[in-house]
Amino acid sequence: MPDGIIIIDKPTGWTSMDVCAKLRGILREKRIGHAGTLDPMATGVLPVFVGRATKAVQFAENGRKEYRAVLKLGTVTDTQDTTGAVLETHPVTVGADEVRAALEHFTGELLQLPPMYSALKVNGQKLYDLARQGKTVERKPRAITVYELELLEQSAPDEFALRVVCSKGTYIRTLCHDLGQALGCGACMSSLRRTKAGMFTLGQAITIEQLLEFTKENDP
Repeated sequence: MPDGIIIIDKPTGWTSMDVCAKLRGILREKRIGHAGTLDPMATGVLPVFVGRATKAVQFAENGRKEYRAVLKLGTVTDTQDTTGAVLETHPVTVGADEVRAALEHFTGELLQLPPMYSALKVNGQKLYDLARQGKTVERKPRAITVYELELLEQSAPDEFALRVVCSKGTYIRTLCHDLGQALGCGACMSSLRRTKAGMFTLGQAITIEQLLEFTKENDP
């Protein structure tokens, strides 16, 4: 396998490291890394760097990211998405106009508190490991930028599809959680698909199944 970059359309249920591990087996190459972690529930653009190209990962991570996310109002969970345990439920009395108005307050330069269910480390321990032990530790808000945030459609009485263009380090599920707080009914994220990472787009992406098929057909 030559050195280079493969844009994978990450399947749901896989971690970004799961994808890298699978590709190490498929490509028989140990030097494989990815740019821009996606949560297991998320799908979409995951740039994977192979061989000597892994030296470029640090440069690719810093680009803008674009997502299609679904905001689910009325439900608050411990993970800030629908994979977590439900902490609160509230009636939803707001509609598309109120959601659209709230989005205006979440664009530009913001301070965002990282969620406990994240891979960030505090004193050498990953936050999600502490969260699974039922622990909550103090985190410092981080500066992020939301360049574009728009309402695409109302897909259900309590669900709204959003398009988000943001900087590295932005947690979309935290953005959904914070929107719910601002709207007064709570919220979480019910789906997430990354459509762009830096210069890489969904149009360039292939599935792991397509990569497997390609390598079978071109295996010398």
